[in-house]
Amino acid sequence: MVVGAALPIALAVLGTAQFALEKKAAAQGKGAMQAPRFEVDPLWPKPLPNHWLLGMTIGVSVDAQDHVWIIHRSSSTLNETERGAELKIAECCTGAPPVLQFDQAGNLLSSWGGPAPGVEWPESNHGIAVDGKGNVWIGGNGQNDGQVLKLTKEGKLIRKMGFGYAHAGSNDTWAFRQPAKIFVDDVKGEAYIADGYGNHRVAVLDAETGAFKRHWGAYGNVPSDDNPGRYNPTAPPLQQFRNPVHCADLSKDNLLYVCDRVNDRIQVFTPEGKFVKEQFIAKNTLASGSVWDIAFSRDPQQKYIYVADGQNQKVYILERQSLQLLTSFGDGGRQPGQFFGAHSIATDSKGNIYTTETYEGKRVQKFTYKGLGAVEKENQGSVWPRSSR
Repeated sequence: MVVGAALPIALAVLGTAQFALEKKAAAQGKGAMQAPRFEVDPLWPKPLPNHWLLGMTIGVSVDAQDHVWIIHRSSSTLNETERGAELKIAECCTGAPPVLQFDQAGNLLSSWGGPAPGVEWPESNHGIAVDGKGNVWIGGNGQNDGQVLKLTKEGKLIRKMGFGYAHAGSNDTWAFRQPAKIFVDDVKGEAYIADGYGNHRVAVLDAETGAFKRHWGAYGNVPSDDNPGRYNPTAPPLQQFRNPVHCADLSKDNLLYVCDRVNDRIQVFTPEGKFVKEQFIAKNTLASGSVWDIAFSRDPQQKYIYVADGQNQKVYILERQSLQLLTSFGDGGRQPGQFFGAHSIATDSKGNIYTTETYEGKRVQKFTYKGLGAVEKENQGSVWPRSSR
């Protein structure tokens, strides 16, 4: 009887103590450094129809309607077991069309892409961008890819810029060489090309006519195609971009953020190519490098920048103006919230993050924005929904 009576009292004391701890942590958190918080949505997107599978998924963009567009390499990157239906050896499966459009609920809205009459589809499509008019831009990093495609949202070709030619150089103005990603400035009508896997530059086009306007290399230098040798984190910063120049995204205050992937750095420029500043991320990372893609937070000031790192398998959260690293999330693995080749990243108007994975990752993931919170860890690991932890 005494034990039975004491148990509720003990539980009440424990509950009070827990509340006091949480209150203390909250009070401390008010003065702590703040950063956006995210939780993975393990049920997004919904299963694809027709026994479709994604191949290496190497681009993501969010349009003005908050529809999520991805591009992947389909059957060319699936193994024979995954292509059972195509090879007539099993009921499942087959590669989905390269371009897929999803709504906010994860429903598939449209699908298209691939070689077609009149469309010089890249050997290895890479990167996708949807401009303010709903047009879809695609690059490619195959050995003979030197073109950028501008298409309607239904996949009809509007314009091809550049040529599928493997020997264009970083100072040529008539072709690209394995362009990685496109960003379209709807205000000034310009397209920024991260050019890319073969060249060592940012190139700028007239988004309407495709006319070549300007280009530059690291630090605003004239780009060079000389082989710089392997990346050495202890050496002085290289004065040229390495391959690949993997992204070039413009902020609302007209600063261009460039992913110099294997050099483990972000370089920032004016739209004319004047160097402003740089920041190294995980500077000791070798192999494929740490700075794969970036996306901006959707507040009016774009206060934060998100960096996808497909070598260390995480997403970094930085304060954009200072480029100070605040925290990161993710880890290597195949479970929701983990990564295998975190390749591309984008945000929607609600602040949610979408990532795609190359190599054997072969998927798109959604990370739901959960507001600002105190930074508690340098790396948060897999950000599962709190109710599941």
